[in-house]
Formats: sequence, structure tokens, C-alpha cells
Amino acid sequence: MTIQAPTKSYTLASLAALLIGTVAYGIGLFNAQMALNEKGYYLIIMLYGLFSMVSLQKTIRDKAEGIKTSSMYQTLSWASSGFAIALLAIGLYNAELALSEKGFYAMAYVLSLFAAVTVQKNVRDKDALAGKQEEVQQAEFVTEQVS
Repeated sequence: MTIQAPTKSYTLASLAALLIGTVAYGIGLFNAQMALNEKGYYLIIMLYGLFSMVSLQKTIRDKAEGIKTSSMYQTLSWASSGFAIALLAIGLYNAELALSEKGFYAMAYVLSLFAAVTVQKNVRDKDALAGKQEEVQQAEFVTEQVS
């Protein structure tokens, strides 16, 4: 499997999307006219969703690279990601918010989750590429020492 380093523009766009999504969601929560426990619910769903999606991306990538992963952990990652999205959908469906507010929270949430997966992938790609470059440099050094 060939690993290419993500371009700077792709990396910056991913980070910008993550920041825009999470900050917009947070500002929306801060300004919302809802009870504090509701705000807490939506905040925890965002944090849970971000964590579960990064975890899911990691297990999928580990499996693709031949790194042994527990099937139980992979199942839990899939389930957690599904539950996080379902909890947001259920919460918004039952919320006494304007339809535009519900749409805003849903879009900021989806943007944030997608961006978290992309940022995780970029970090993983850069680390893998750095590891390969280090292996090549060590091999060249050993070859020079032997010659």
C-alpha cells in the first residue's frame, strides 16, 4: 500500500472544517435558549461523536494495514458512531427548536464528525510516511557503513 502525504491545502481545509464545525456548534449552544441540561446533552453528544468517529477511523485503518484489532472493539466503534448520530437525531427530533436551528445543529455536527475523521487520517498518513522515510534513511546509513 502506497502512502502519500496529504497536501498542505487538504490538511488546512480539514482542520478549518473541524474548527468551523465545532466552534459554530459551540456558539450555537452557548446562544441557545434552552435549559442547561439540554445544552449539556448536545455538548456531550458532540464530544462522544468526535471520539467515536476517530476511534472508528483508527480501527478501520488498523485493519486495512494488517494491524491486529479486536473484533469487539471494532464492533463497539461502529455501534458508538451509530449511537452518537442516532442520539443527535432523536434529540433534535424531540427538541422544541425552530426547523432552521435543528438543521444548523445537524449540519455543524456532520461537518465536525467528517472533519475529525479526515484530520485523523491526515495525522496517520503523515506519521506513516515519516516512519517509512526514517526506515529508508536507516537502510541507506547501514548500506553506507557496510560499503
